[in-house]
Amino acid sequence: MDRVILHSDMNSFYASVEQAERPELRGKPVVVAGKEELRHGIVLTKSREAKRYGIKTAEALWQARAKCPGLIVLPPRYKLYRRYSEMARSIYYQYTDLVEPFGLDECWLDVTGSLPLHGGDALVVAAEISERIKAELGCTVSIGVSWNKIFAKFGSDYRKPDAITRITRGNYRSIVWESPVRELLYVGPATERKLHAYGIQTIGQLAQASDAYLKRRFGKIGFTLRTFARGEDATPVKPYDPAARDVWREVKSYGNGLTAPHPITSASDACALIWLLSESVAQRMRDDGVRARTVSIGVRNDVDLTGYGCQVKLRAPSAATRHVARAAWGMLAACEPFGEDHPIRALHVRATDLVEVDPVEQLSLFDDPEPDWEGLDCCIDELRRRFGNTCIVRGTELLDESLAGLDIKDENTVHPVGYFHH
Repeated sequence: MDRVILHSDMNSFYASVEQAERPELRGKPVVVAGKEELRHGIVLTKSREAKRYGIKTAEALWQARAKCPGLIVLPPRYKLYRRYSEMARSIYYQYTDLVEPFGLDECWLDVTGSLPLHGGDALVVAAEISERIKAELGCTVSIGVSWNKIFAKFGSDYRKPDAITRITRGNYRSIVWESPVRELLYVGPATERKLHAYGIQTIGQLAQASDAYLKRRFGKIGFTLRTFARGEDATPVKPYDPAARDVWREVKSYGNGLTAPHPITSASDACALIWLLSESVAQRMRDDGVRARTVSIGVRNDVDLTGYGCQVKLRAPSAATRHVARAAWGMLAACEPFGEDHPIRALHVRATDLVEVDPVEQLSLFDDPEPDWEGLDCCIDELRRRFGNTCIVRGTELLDESLAGLDIKDENTVHPVGYFHH
């Protein structure tokens, strides 16, 4: 028997939440965008009304305002969006225990086993979920229904907003296969160009691509994409844990990056940003009980937006902010001359090569023992949990006044877990 899988996608999520919270904004063109004063002024999401003006996600705010002079621009409120995401998932959880988030605003639901409890009709269940989201949250969703996750997601994207689309074994050739190949999950611009160069324009043509071509141009992922196109994906919907608010996944790295509010031309400003980012990375590692053996940085310049990266091994695995920051700063100081001729636009700090914290630690017989920097950080973490992340800040982070008061850990956005994370 075929599975019954739903994919629910909340329409214009950030903007819809803002309109739900502020009814006076309903029916008006609204965008949620980054702070222009911090050089983050791009559109994160737009309301249905703003979309009619041709405003697109990721375009600059000045371009959006040129298209719509009366545009209402709001700053993001990630805590609020997470709360709405949790409320939506609590509704999904009342229909099945198999709920897999795909970012804040999307979820797969496997209702195969629970469908008889709700009338036995997947479209009726989808309609009920849609109406409950609308009535209880004030937002709308588009829902796709199919026998596999890929086609269910295709269905939720096929018609927007506030729509339900069913992809069956009887209609997928006329709906999915006739659609442009870019509409398939994980076919991005680069993959699309490669497929077009071979004459593959539609998903149906990809479904019939030869083994030789896929192996030569894409390797293993080519066969996976063809499996997706044929509707043969058997990947399960992984259970949702309401307590953890996520699905199980193996975390392989912790990172945080930031576009600086101004071009960084001095060592002191660069050092402030490095410590700020390292604090976020190390604190999240300590929260999860892991340490890193490798620290890497990414640097993007402010002239032509080109960049580079480098990494270094730590002497011993650590989750201490001091060790992460000193390793990151050592690499940056060795690579950057600093000055008006070499402005830095953005920095990224990442910790990889993770190990779990071992309660038994082998000390060296030859090196002088270091202070317990990680233990000190854990004490500070507890204070921050009680009084907020900005209750204690490092003096180094105050060297750049434009970064003062920035709660970088709270504002860090963890991107959706990849489809292949299992």
